Amino acid sequence: MKITELLRKDTIKLRLDSTTKADVIDELVNILDKAGKLNDREEYKKQILKREAEFSTGIGEGIAIPHAKTAAVKTPALAFGIKKEGLDYESLDGTDAQLFFMIAASEGANNEHLDTLARLSSMLMNKEFKDNLINAGSPDEVLRLIDTQEKEYIKANSNSAKSEETEETHAPSSKYVLAVTACPTGIAHTYMAADSLNNKGKEMGIDIKVETNGSTGVKNRLTDEDIKKADGIVVAADKQVEMGRFDGKKLIEVSVSEAIKDPEGLINKALSEDAPVYHADKKDKSGKKTRSERKGFYKHLMNGVSNMLPFVVGGGILIAISFMFGIKSFDPKDPSYNIISKLIHDVGGTYAFSLMVPVLAGFIGMSIADRPGFAPAMVGGLIAANNGAGFLGGLIAGFLGGYVVVLLKKVFSGLPDSLEGIKPVLLYPLIGILITGIIMLLFIVDPVKAINTWLTQWLGSMGTANKVILGIILGGMMAIDMGGPVNKAAYTFGIAMIAAGKFEPHAAIMAGGMVPPLGIAIATTIFKNRFDKEERDAGKTCYIMGATFITEGAIPFAAADPARIIPASVVGSGVAGALSMMFNIGLPAPHGGIFVIPIVNGNPLLYVFAIIIGSFITAALIGFLKKPIMTDVM
Repeated sequence: MKITELLRKDTIKLRLDSTTKADVIDELVNILDKAGKLNDREEYKKQILKREAEFSTGIGEGIAIPHAKTAAVKTPALAFGIKKEGLDYESLDGTDAQLFFMIAASEGANNEHLDTLARLSSMLMNKEFKDNLINAGSPDEVLRLIDTQEKEYIKANSNSAKSEETEETHAPSSKYVLAVTACPTGIAHTYMAADSLNNKGKEMGIDIKVETNGSTGVKNRLTDEDIKKADGIVVAADKQVEMGRFDGKKLIEVSVSEAIKDPEGLINKALSEDAPVYHADKKDKSGKKTRSERKGFYKHLMNGVSNMLPFVVGGGILIAISFMFGIKSFDPKDPSYNIISKLIHDVGGTYAFSLMVPVLAGFIGMSIADRPGFAPAMVGGLIAANNGAGFLGGLIAGFLGGYVVVLLKKVFSGLPDSLEGIKPVLLYPLIGILITGIIMLLFIVDPVKAINTWLTQWLGSMGTANKVILGIILGGMMAIDMGGPVNKAAYTFGIAMIAAGKFEPHAAIMAGGMVPPLGIAIATTIFKNRFDKEERDAGKTCYIMGATFITEGAIPFAAADPARIIPASVVGSGVAGALSMMFNIGLPAPHGGIFVIPIVNGNPLLYVFAIIIGSFITAALIGFLKKPIMTDVM
């Protein structure tokens, strides 16, 4: 598609009346609205201003490209205006803007539209082209200039691609730099930053390859071989990009605007000996270990679990609060009935908590197949929740809905480009929901319901000895990887049991999850000569993290000394889980630490005793296993 198919005479104004940034945005929005390109003028303007709030789209050198991608746009379009004397648009380089391209991209804009808009952004990096536009005498001349420049751009990039295919015939540069560019909308700044880096790299005589993360997906993806031989990497991004692949490489991480403003400085920094080395497993400011990238099954599962947790925690704790009035006080037929208890229970259980399984499934599906996977997976999760398949059924629905849409994408990949826009709004939801729903109802619900019924009966028939063994297993699992897949497997099992009305397993799980940070905190207090000053200071925060059931607070210590910290934590957590089960403690709330201990089923003091015993066992083992260090402990 040509740029002039999006830019028409009625969306060009050669002499803008505006004198301020707010005025020019309003004027260009009016031009698009009068041309019939918008569904909702105010909503479109709101999205333009929201984008400006992130950072100014005045990219410098006399250019501003305000843009938004929203359902308020009826037809993808461009508005173009000139203010020859310039006006203050808060540009990156401090100069006044003279050329204004306002991009209106519809929510369902296909790749061809978005590629065309990206091409315009790159073309504007040509100074001669910009000067000619400023001095254009008519809308026809503007369209002619753009057509001519577009043909030259396409030809130049075609020749560049051919030269890259035969690059082995040329002597390679002594330096090789990689870059990734990405902005929130992925329409303009992503590609302008890429061109800025590419052009400056060529000017400096440096081989450079730039990956763009735009609205149409990843283009010019960096390969493992590229990364292996790179001398330096620049990540210019204002949204999340795939970072784990750069582990161990010199890397500069900046805003996308920095790549437009100072590409030479970034390239030099990435190549300097002082450039920081990126580590995929690192600590954030709180000392908590963060992981930049997850893959496959675990990534999809964690996307579902993380989005489910607010419903689980909020709804679950509300249910637990309602139990404070009496375990059946929410039931109008029970003698202990209390209207406040029923109100709280309805909000937490009937509404918030009941969304747990559908939300889990929906976000698993979205992780697998992007936004089109959300609806089929969420409907599958609702079917599971309403038909007794529960948490396990929701997991299956999430993966089923996601991969059904992945299959549909392949099936429909051969459709004409003109039908691209109806895929996400019609074909994927219609056929995806139908297929997922039929499979869930006919093949998944009944078998999974039978498994859930058997599991509930099995837990109910357990004797004390078997419960203690289960408590050891669940408590120990919470400490093995402290927030990783084993920890989350135990935690999600506990949530499933709460949903099934069995509260004892989750009590053991929370006790086991509280022990590692609490045990480490106690160890840094009692065995000071085993830790340096920084570790002792970090140990104080572990009291808070452990008390509030944040197992991840132990991760920095486990990462520094896994051979001693992890075994000590697993033993202490296992003991706490076993004691919790032995004391018949039930926990109706999915989270909360010390704040939900008063509402446990059973004796709260015995539950606290179980956690304290487990924590001191962990602390004692750490003190025994770790050797004193030669440092001042005063």
